[in-house]
Amino acid sequence: MTTLYIDADACPVKAEAERVATRLRVPMILVCNGGLRPSANPLVSLVIVDEGPDIADRWIAERCGPGDIVVTADIVLADRCLKAGAQVMQHDGDMLTMANIGPRLATRDLMSDIRAADPFHRGGGAAFTRADRSRFLQSLDKAIQAALRNR
Repeated sequence: MTTLYIDADACPVKAEAERVATRLRVPMILVCNGGLRPSANPLVSLVIVDEGPDIADRWIAERCGPGDIVVTADIVLADRCLKAGAQVMQHDGDMLTMANIGPRLATRDLMSDIRAADPFHRGGGAAFTRADRSRFLQSLDKAIQAALRNR
């Protein structure tokens, strides 16, 4: 069965994901360290994991597999989920694949080194826009429908 896993800490598209999952009747699991209210939606489960680095990521990576979809901004988690056979998408709707995850991991590592070398670096990501939200909705709908067809 297809399941939608959401790396829910700081995820800006939880409500959108729930709308798509509900419309397509796919169970959705929000995984976080706490601070979220459970949904009244019977298709949506909330899993609260212990505090600590990468505990939520580990929980998702150990359970996802072929036919599942994972929504995350964490590139390392995305890599683990892709290797487990799941589809992975970012909050802006970009699909991550085995073909494009390598360069993203390398960029992540490079940026980490740059930030470590410049303690005054104040960079941040671009603002999350309505267009990003729209792309996410379209990509998620397409990914779930493809997963359901391939079951």
